[in-house]
Amino acid sequence: MTTKYFNTIIPSELAGYRLDKALATLFPSYSRARLQQWIRNGQVLINTAPWRGKDKVKGGEKVQVTAQLEEEVPWKAQVLPLNILYEDEDLLVVNKPANLVVHPGAGHQDNTLVNALLHHTPTLASIPRAGIIHRLDKDTSGILAVARSLPAHTHLVAQLQNHDFMREYQAVVTGVLVAGGTVDAPIGRHHIHRTRMAVEASGKQAITHYRIIQRYRAHTLLRVKLETGRTHQIRVHLAYKHYSIVGDSIYGGRLRIPPNSQDTFKEILRTFPRQALHAERLGLTHPINGKWMQWSVPLPDDMQDLLVALEKDKQEHA
Repeated sequence: MTTKYFNTIIPSELAGYRLDKALATLFPSYSRARLQQWIRNGQVLINTAPWRGKDKVKGGEKVQVTAQLEEEVPWKAQVLPLNILYEDEDLLVVNKPANLVVHPGAGHQDNTLVNALLHHTPTLASIPRAGIIHRLDKDTSGILAVARSLPAHTHLVAQLQNHDFMREYQAVVTGVLVAGGTVDAPIGRHHIHRTRMAVEASGKQAITHYRIIQRYRAHTLLRVKLETGRTHQIRVHLAYKHYSIVGDSIYGGRLRIPPNSQDTFKEILRTFPRQALHAERLGLTHPINGKWMQWSVPLPDDMQDLLVALEKDKQEHA
């Protein structure tokens, strides 16, 4: 058993929350059940005094957590390439390539983004989830924000919970859309396949906006904007609308190839190595100085090559 100590301040944005819900927002790497147990055990002090989980916070309270944790394999620092878009004492913004896992876990104890971040900034070991505020799937490329200090972590998590992040993606989907739109459908664990997510009535609210960038013969390039951030949200919502992302091995369904396609084009579609999803733009309010900041990164080579092939196929059948 190991002991970790966390100190932070309840942000004003969480005023009115139950203590256990506020802590779940501030420390997303720990389950609400575990946080509630710590509260019951007196391991959480608010302004140096124990509170109940149902007590409401007002914002500004000092939080001290003494976390008793089972022994885990420690995350180790590794010399791995990092594409850093922005960096200061409190904030780090990186461009994650496809085929890179964000957090170490079963089957991926090393060679993850966290391993690279811990080498670059060793103090991230003392911040929940090594400072990572939001996640990208292994095979999704693009921009991620990382908090380099506990105050920054507190404020960035609150922004994310309040839907104040601006997150835009590009996605190549199967099918030709007539117009953009919005998917407002709750997402939860699939009732049978528990490792998958699905639109479920009992799930959490999830809202995805999308609009058309370019149509091809049997595919569409979309710009997708997240209002909420559920696990696999874009992939699940687009599949729910029957426009699954090209290369998505979990939610993509049967591969559909347009008629009379050239063999080279068929091969490109069959062998595209990941879901064609890229986190193109990120905007947020700097957690310390309060300034609005945003970044954008171009599509990686594999998605650009896919778009070239789609355009060529379109022209050949014009």
